[in-house]
Amino acid sequence: LHVIITTGGTGIGRRDTTADVVRRLLDVELEGFGELFRRLSWEEIGPAAMLSRAVGGLVAGPDPDSRGCFLFALPGSPHAVQLALDTLLLPELAHLVWERTR
Repeated sequence: LHVIITTGGTGIGRRDTTADVVRRLLDVELEGFGELFRRLSWEEIGPAAMLSRAVGGLVAGPDPDSRGCFLFALPGSPHAVQLALDTLLLPELAHLVWERTR
């Protein structure tokens, strides 16, 4: 298992806790993922993009020799998921895994 992708719970509602939980699990946050996702969202939905707390990074695991697993939390909107997958994740996942497993 190299990558886990979740959807939903990344907004600002009282029940939106996914981003907080994912951040606590990450050993290395890929800040650029959230930044780029919000930038792309801005182009499509304008200022409402600031409400997204999409986050991603690496969960290294307890073993120092572990290759870890990438974990990404995407918004719950089907359009937002498609945007993140098509423009950020799918084009780069092979490279992320290669970097971690080489």
